[in-house]
Amino acid sequence: MTQNGTQPKVDLNADMGESFGPWVMGQDAAILDIVTSANIACGFHAGDPNVMARTFRTAIDKGVGIGAHPGFADLQGFGRRRLSLSGEELTNLVTYQLGAAQAMARAAGGSLRHLKLHGAMSNMASEDKEMARICYAAAEAVQPGIVIMTLAGTAQEAAAEELGLNRAGEIFADRAYNDDATLVDRSLPGAVIHDAALAGPRIAEMVREGAIITASGKRIRTRIDTICLHGDTPEALEIARSVRDALSGSGITLAPL
Repeated sequence: MTQNGTQPKVDLNADMGESFGPWVMGQDAAILDIVTSANIACGFHAGDPNVMARTFRTAIDKGVGIGAHPGFADLQGFGRRRLSLSGEELTNLVTYQLGAAQAMARAAGGSLRHLKLHGAMSNMASEDKEMARICYAAAEAVQPGIVIMTLAGTAQEAAAEELGLNRAGEIFADRAYNDDATLVDRSLPGAVIHDAALAGPRIAEMVREGAIITASGKRIRTRIDTICLHGDTPEALEIARSVRDALSGSGITLAPL
């Protein structure tokens, strides 16, 4: 979380561009009216060239910051199944997807500002610093100075700091946390927060305290620069509005990274 005098600021981001052909995922256009950053799928875990182009254009038209959201090559599993890849494979996977996102952004009249890993790739990198280093080094080689969104308090954060990268600490509005700052596995009860009335005040409290509040109530002090909303949940739009309203009501300004 950055400061402007005494006024706290935070970015609000959402994963999107995850439709595929005629199959629609999420409410991207409506959510783009609420968030300040968009993490756009690159065609491996979700999305396709037409969806990417359309999503980049819409985000740019609405003045929303754009970023690449690379994941595992797992369309059927939506990138949420863990895969074991070599360092070279990970490097090439990130490089390929970031390059595609750069091209699509440029064609739409914009430029990429950030990168955020998706799904199982992100969860694994939050536990494995070397994996995070490989992914982030690949991104930095393609676009030096790109902002890397890292899961606050995890190995992702440590890897980005060791590499000296431009980093933004991220927390999730709709996910529960373990006491080590990793996300509760989606297969467990309560892992995904569906209640918009709960999500907004919970996030505002985290930002005010500068800490992750875990499922057990533990506070983990961390830098919070951006808050993520998952666009593929049925309640995504209601949660987005709740979070934005709760932050504004707490005197917290929403601003791009």
